[in-house]
Amino acid sequence: MNRLFIYILFIICLILSPLSIYADKGYISDIVVTNNRDYILLYFKVNNCFTRDIMNAINSGIPTTFTFYIRVFEHRSFLPDRRLAKQEINHTIQYDNIKKAYELKLTERGDKSIWVKDLSEAKRLMSSIIALQVVPLNKIMKGKRYRIKMMAQLDKIRLPFKLHYVFFFLSYWDFKTDWYTVEFKFRENSKKG
Repeated sequence: MNRLFIYILFIICLILSPLSIYADKGYISDIVVTNNRDYILLYFKVNNCFTRDIMNAINSGIPTTFTFYIRVFEHRSFLPDRRLAKQEINHTIQYDNIKKAYELKLTERGDKSIWVKDLSEAKRLMSSIIALQVVPLNKIMKGKRYRIKMMAQLDKIRLPFKLHYVFFFLSYWDFKTDWYTVEFKFRENSKKG
């Protein structure tokens, strides 16, 4: 009798639990490390970061922020790796119902507002890091090994107290990727001409 009760309780919990918790986990892909004349540049995108609940909140006008954490380390054989750079990049989106457009603020672009009417374009901008200057080349030595670590997470949304009752589903917003690491060895491009 006890086993049957526990089994039925387990099945009920599975059925009633929010499906968004079990959705595909967010992940980082398309990582590219390159350089221009002055900086090491980083490109990547985050996948599976827009759940139905997150989109409902965004389309309701709730400002939503993704924070990207980037760390750059110099590999040292017999000593702990030395951190060269640490950055936190914020991408914030808010839907304006009057303008029927999404306002985006991307800190790596100087926090200027970018207005986008197309939802897929807004999602692409929110979830992508493009040509981020992670460390100046004058801190990098030719032939040494380096490591860039990155992760993304949805910032906790703070609502006025009474709205927490209306938007109770926000407690399930625990979106966070794992840390991803890419290693590289700097080789100077030499162009003769």
